[in-house]
Parts: sequence; structure tokens; C-alpha cells
Amino acid sequence: MRAMILSAGRGERLRPLTDTTPKPLVEVAGKPLLFYHLERLAGAGFREIVINLAHLGKQITDAVGDGSRWGLNVHYSQEPDGALETGGGIAQARPLLGTAPFLVVNGDIWTDFPFIRLRAVKCDFAHLVLVPVPPGKNDGDFHLDGARVRNSGSPSHTFSGISVYHPRLFESAPGGRWSIVPLLRETVDRQFVSGELYNGRWHDTGTPESLEMARAAAR
Repeated sequence: MRAMILSAGRGERLRPLTDTTPKPLVEVAGKPLLFYHLERLAGAGFREIVINLAHLGKQITDAVGDGSRWGLNVHYSQEPDGALETGGGIAQARPLLGTAPFLVVNGDIWTDFPFIRLRAVKCDFAHLVLVPVPPGKNDGDFHLDGARVRNSGSPSHTFSGISVYHPRLFESAPGGRWSIVPLLRETVDRQFVSGELYNGRWHDTGTPESLEMARAAAR
């Protein structure tokens, strides 16, 4: 199984920090977020990694190189200025991700999720890792009905930004810039999306407040 780390976002909510540092290289407990993912993916037995690039992408390639320091083979998918969002970025990188289901993880989260347990996932189209709704937020994104993801229901959970996608999910995907969320919701309605709830450590770092919470947890 191959893996992709989504790393092309601008990080608007973290400005001015992200004016000079790409969001995946923001440090938590003295280490860039991206390095945590690379270490955990390597430890879980992944070897082929794709990282998409846009804003300040050269800093990422300079920091990561070919991935050999983690025992990985890292490939890059360069996107145009403004990036392609989640759906467009994955669709462009598809030739680098092979013909089997692949893991995708957001580059701006900090978590101790054990990636190894996703290597055995057999998904029809998508498998989503959900987490409890973080403090300060009222609503989640999806409901989990056993192992099946629903668009509504109680309780609701937050999409963690960790998932496994089958290539067939992108068979009719357009080019250009688009979010994967509408495609996921449509596929959920067709009852083709499985999922699981993770109750371990997970932090989104998209705002200064959530970044500080991640740093506190890591310390």
C-alpha cells in the first residue's frame, strides 16, 4: 500500500507563521508535523510515499529529500499556484499512487494513530477514520453506523483527515481544483464508505489555538 501526505495548502488561518513556513513544516515539540507522519508511516511498513506541493514547496523538498533517512521512497506531485485542494491534488497524483487502495493523511494534523491497522482495510471506495468532535466545535462531519459512514445521525464525529481510498473513487474525477468532500458525501449516500472511530490523540493544527493544543499534547 502506498501513502499520500497532503501538503500543498496555504495555511491561511496560521498566517503570518505560514507566510514563511509551509504548514506541514510547522514544528510541534521541536519537530515538523511532516516528520511525525513520515516516521509513523515508515514504522507501519509503508515504503512509497507521495507528497503534493504548492505553497513554499521547495522548503518541503529540501527538508525531506528522497525520504531515504526514514527508509522511504518519497515522490512529489507539484501543483500550480493556489494548489488543487484535496480532491484535485489526489486526482493529479493518482499515477504515482498505484492501482491498489492507498492511504491519505492531511499534513497539518498531529496524531498517534497507528497507520499499520489501515494496511489491511478492504474498502469498496473509501474508508474514513473519524475522531470525537474537538472541544469548541458543535458539530461533526459524519455519523458512524457500525462500520458504515452516514452523512447524518447522532452522535456525529469529525473526519480526521486520515483515510484509505480505492482508485475507482477517482475514475470519473475532473481535473483542476476541487474539494473531495462533495465526492465523499455522494459516495456515503450510495453506502460505499466504511469507517472507524479513533479515540486516541489527534489534533488539527489549522489555527493558532489548535496548534498550541497540539504542542501541549506533544510535550
